[in-house]
Amino acid sequence: MFLTGRMVLRLFGMGVLIALAASATSGADADRIRPYEANPHYWQYKGQPVMLLGGSKTDHPFLLNDLKEHLDEIHAVGANYVRNTMSQREGRELKPHKLLPDGTFDMDQWNAEYWRRFQNMLQWTAERDIIVQIEVWDRFDYGERNWQSSPWNPRNNVNYDYDQTGFATEYTNNHLYRDAHPFFHTIEGTRHYESRYDLTRRYQEKFVDKMLSYSLPYGHVLYCMNNETSSEAGWGRFWINFIKTRAAEKGVSVWTTDMFDDAFQGDQAQHAPIVFDDPEHYMFADISQVNSRNFDQEHWDTLQWLLQQVRRHPRPSNHTKIYGSGYHTFGTGGPEDGVERFWRNILGGSASARFHRPDSGNGLNDLAKASIQAARLLESRMKFWLITPQMELLSDRSPNEAYLAAKPGECYALYFTNGGSVSLDLTGAAGTFDITWISIAMGRIVESSQRGGYRLMDKTIEGGQIVTLQAPYKGGWVAAIVKQ
Repeated sequence: MFLTGRMVLRLFGMGVLIALAASATSGADADRIRPYEANPHYWQYKGQPVMLLGGSKTDHPFLLNDLKEHLDEIHAVGANYVRNTMSQREGRELKPHKLLPDGTFDMDQWNAEYWRRFQNMLQWTAERDIIVQIEVWDRFDYGERNWQSSPWNPRNNVNYDYDQTGFATEYTNNHLYRDAHPFFHTIEGTRHYESRYDLTRRYQEKFVDKMLSYSLPYGHVLYCMNNETSSEAGWGRFWINFIKTRAAEKGVSVWTTDMFDDAFQGDQAQHAPIVFDDPEHYMFADISQVNSRNFDQEHWDTLQWLLQQVRRHPRPSNHTKIYGSGYHTFGTGGPEDGVERFWRNILGGSASARFHRPDSGNGLNDLAKASIQAARLLESRMKFWLITPQMELLSDRSPNEAYLAAKPGECYALYFTNGGSVSLDLTGAAGTFDITWISIAMGRIVESSQRGGYRLMDKTIEGGQIVTLQAPYKGGWVAAIVKQ
């Protein structure tokens, strides 16, 4: 049975949301990923708070031939978070629909290999406690050369033609940037909708139903509707309602959102603010786009503004992709920018941080691995969900030199982007504090190092005063300062 937009909304009006809420604390459903009860800005999984950190070599890992080995590599460095776009851009043998002997696709049949790999990914990530954030639609799967080989292109299937669907033979990325593809206009009530687009929507519903038949039984899955969407909000909200309805029918809880392209603009954004006051649909925020075009102190300031807006209705804020590599003109910067953004995100109060795939991000290269390992070392000394940004406690600081998150009087995480020295106000924090210096470049604790000799770095400081702290050397460092 296909659900129209009106049918979905009517189901919610009949009490589906109530059923979903009632299921949230019942039985095994309570072990599913959900906002942390004690601090809803973070996640909990299997009843325990969890910080989501990740990096991977691709955005659609389920189609990798060496997926199990790559998941082992991810798990080994302490990462527990992957992005999984339901990619439709691989070769013809890895499209979701059945390929017929004549080289065309049948949209009424499925490619068993595509879905077998999806099932394997869900199972293997569950076994390793790796949280999966699914992106249902990626607009770039439907433009340029991807459209030429797409099962959705009427030229490539036996199910419909161009007149029936309103599709064109070609779409450039410029069409996608400008929301000029009928694939994203299939929802009744949206601006560009036409009744002939219903045919495409019915096949879209079949695709999402097929995906959910595999994913809903698993409790370690989050759902984001789009990658960098430029479509009006009604498109994504339809799919959010669709997925929540299906979950309620199964008696399980899901958390949903959408990713708007202009989050990097902060208070100048037109679309990202849709998330701020609609926690019913956008049950968590994905503000990944702040990690492009923004650098250094500006990145921190824009991030803090976005987090403050989301917290008007407390929810986790995720970064499923952190740019920083490749030096692309749209603002990735280099590998070092990716590392800095990762650390500003986790000390700034975000619930997840994942390095974007190469070459727009560090993926799971040595820099990414070291940062994840360093973050887990910091976490072993203080929990991220117990600390908050406390920049007012720093002085003698240059822009972008250092960042601070703390639970004042108990623990402080002081991050230096590239060496430096700052003053930390401990006048209201009496007692003795242990200091552990963690190298972000190496992903390990460093207690001593000096050419030609041995120097033990300071291991304690006394509170009740303003103290000066200097990073041991150049490069990225984080000091874990914990009261004895």
